[in-house]
Amino acid sequence: MSSPRYVVKEDEVTFTAMRAQGAGGQNVNKVSSAIHLRFDIAASSLPDWLRERLLGLNDQRISKEGVLVIKAQQYRTQEQNRADALLRLQVLIDGASHTPKARRATKPTYGSKQRRLAGKSQRAAIKSLRGRVID
Repeated sequence: MSSPRYVVKEDEVTFTAMRAQGAGGQNVNKVSSAIHLRFDIAASSLPDWLRERLLGLNDQRISKEGVLVIKAQQYRTQEQNRADALLRLQVLIDGASHTPKARRATKPTYGSKQRRLAGKSQRAAIKSLRGRVID
């Protein structure tokens, strides 16, 4: 993966530790290893066009106030979950910053038209043989 163009600053992100959900034995009930990452898109230092794209995403993790909340609880340690949450935030920003290449309309070649028409007439001939036989 290439280096990210727009890096999120650590002071723009807030982390909250909590207990992870799901199975995990006794340890899951004692240790706050899950992380909630909160990122205020509107108050960030990202360029305006990128903020608009992020706010325009149809993502349930983005609240009406424009705050992105990512919950990371995949790993057993708080540090790994914190790194996972930051990575997922960076992937989301990289995806929003990517501009797809504009498609240029082209015409089919003469040969491809001829092959298509030949295939159609061949198929029509096969289907015409399926009709009722007249003596």
